[in-house]
Amino acid sequence: MKFELFIARRYLLKGRKNAFISVISLVSVIGIAIGVAALIIALTLINGFQGDIRNKILSSTAHIMINDILGEGLENYRPVVDKAKQTCPDITSITPIVSGTVLIRGSSGSSAGAMVWGMDIDTPGDKPWLKKVRSGRLPSGKNELLLGSEISGRINLFEGAQARVIAPQPVLSPSGIIPRIRNFTISGVFHSGLYEIDNTTVITNLHSAQKLFDMDGKASFIQVYVKDLFAAEKDAARLRKALPRHLQVITWKDLNASLYSALKLEKTILFFTLTLIIIVASLNIVSGLILLVIQKLKDISILLSYGATPKIIQRIFFIQGGIIGILGTGLGVVLGVVFCGLADRFELIKVPAEIYQMSHVPFRIDPLDLLAIIVVSLAISFTATLIPARKAATVNVIDALKNE
Repeated sequence: MKFELFIARRYLLKGRKNAFISVISLVSVIGIAIGVAALIIALTLINGFQGDIRNKILSSTAHIMINDILGEGLENYRPVVDKAKQTCPDITSITPIVSGTVLIRGSSGSSAGAMVWGMDIDTPGDKPWLKKVRSGRLPSGKNELLLGSEISGRINLFEGAQARVIAPQPVLSPSGIIPRIRNFTISGVFHSGLYEIDNTTVITNLHSAQKLFDMDGKASFIQVYVKDLFAAEKDAARLRKALPRHLQVITWKDLNASLYSALKLEKTILFFTLTLIIIVASLNIVSGLILLVIQKLKDISILLSYGATPKIIQRIFFIQGGIIGILGTGLGVVLGVVFCGLADRFELIKVPAEIYQMSHVPFRIDPLDLLAIIVVSLAISFTATLIPARKAATVNVIDALKNE
């Protein structure tokens, strides 16, 4: 193998007759490097964007949700909570939730539709809202609301203000059937970083929500947080076996299936699209090595006449193409990783914060993606060397010498 490597390096680096071939080899290295770097940058950018979106969604939704299949609410939810805790030791927090759609009207007359979430604030465990309160406090008292930052600004309701909440549940009065109306005090404002949540969600304590929606002793669903959110599917499978059949167990992946499916498809399409750059660059390896084989017919015939086997000739050109592929892939990895590190550190990719709820797109390098890019690039490069290497191995000594 040392002999083949020596000849391959000599053909790549030395000789005035090889000047044109060397230029093609250099172009091949640069082309592969650009393709690999572009693939790393693109996938890293998508990983950062997906990770940020996922974190924002998970900060506002439960890892697992338990509800009634018929949608009538959970009448006796306490035993369900106890059973879930016994079944799944990985649960870090489990809280009954009462939710419903309302119309909120401020003292200025402005109003907006919203989704009310009533939760047991005093239950220990994960409470994403505790970390997201921008002003004021959590709604611990009777008839208190915590508003999302967007809806708060839209209807001019802030800490200490009074709001009238109108629920669709009907109430029989002397004048007939009217909507249920309650007066609430704004205890504070939270900011989750996700526009849809901040624009439509308000939070109150569990008892106030039950009174508002006429659900005394009931819960709309039970939200569950577990130690490892990526193991939520396994935990959900345990709960499905242990809980009654009329209860439905849904994971965070199920709730956002369409979004994650679209993001995954986008990443896959981008991977295959940018891989074409590497394939195009590898064609330079094929053309360069074929030209080298034609130029080196005399050298090949001499090597064969001195006892070199076709396998040795094939390995010489295969190693030469492999060196180009390895150099291009290595250079591309270095360029891609360095660029991603600098872009993330100096926040080079700016985006409108009011639309994406982030000032810049972060870069996240996934070791598995990096390994996949390296393997694909080397596989394409080595595959591209097979044709010229086999052509070199089939050179006839007599015909080559006659042509010379």
